[in-house]
Amino acid sequence: MAGKDVATMEIASKVWKNGEFLDWDDARIHVMSHVVNYGSSVFEGIRCYETVKGPAVFRLKEHMQRLVNSAKIYRMDPAFGRDAFCDATIRLIKDSGLQHCYIRPLIFRGLDEAKPAFGVNPFPNPIDCYIAVWQWGKYLGEEAIENGIDVCVSSWSRITTNSMPAMAKAGANYMNSQLIKMEAILGGFSEGIALDDRGYVSEGSGENIFLVNGGKLFTPPLGASILPGITRDSVIQIAREMGIEIVETQIQRSALYLADEAFFTGTAAEITPIRSVDRITVGQGRRGEVTKRLQEEFFRIITAERPAPFGADWLTFVNAIDEKKTANA
Repeated sequence: MAGKDVATMEIASKVWKNGEFLDWDDARIHVMSHVVNYGSSVFEGIRCYETVKGPAVFRLKEHMQRLVNSAKIYRMDPAFGRDAFCDATIRLIKDSGLQHCYIRPLIFRGLDEAKPAFGVNPFPNPIDCYIAVWQWGKYLGEEAIENGIDVCVSSWSRITTNSMPAMAKAGANYMNSQLIKMEAILGGFSEGIALDDRGYVSEGSGENIFLVNGGKLFTPPLGASILPGITRDSVIQIAREMGIEIVETQIQRSALYLADEAFFTGTAAEITPIRSVDRITVGQGRRGEVTKRLQEEFFRIITAERPAPFGADWLTFVNAIDEKKTANA
């Protein structure tokens, strides 16, 4: 076994921290770390897929660039750049032996135990960087990819861009996401959809959202309190290649009920159909044809059965890195 087995979840035995590899059980922080008290972290969610050419990480550079961008917004200056995070990720996966996994890079403000600082001011605290990997199945359930899920519109609004930067994937933002998710679960739904402060559709608790109407694809624009999702961008590129018109626009709540199809996108959710909103059936109450076509092309790309749209390079093959180094030795 490559890593630690917790229930049915296989976890890599090592965690990367600030350029070194630690045992999983040794990857710990002090309870008085700034991140614990004030939520001062940024992170990413990335997937490594088992492909026909071996394990490959999906859009690794784009994810790590967003990680670095998130840190910059919050005035964090880590000792490592995008390429170092990419290299550490590949090495961690390679050493773990996992053929597919979920990747969680983190940058956060810790605690200088020799000179601790306990206030809101983040600057006295050190910046720590971690990467962990583990096997993780379909976020919203295996059956959700085909059958779709039931969702609700949350009573909690998405945070505004002038109060918390939506472009940053920050840990603190996900307190808002937790409220949305918990309300949905307690109401008997799989997921919630948040509106922005003006009442327009924003996103799910951890996913971007698309609607299909008249063969066109509609999604909220990047300025609408949404995270600039990597999977969101991937779907847009796939749809453009397929000749599907993309409309990035403000979406009213009632449009959710009238859509022909609807689906979530995200690293964890991938492309998950929505079959009902607030117990109002969306379209035929099952995965629609456009959603199915987008799913098929997306899954062919992530398994290396076909190239990414427009000649893009979306896969970083884990084994190819070592092969390249050997060839250049």
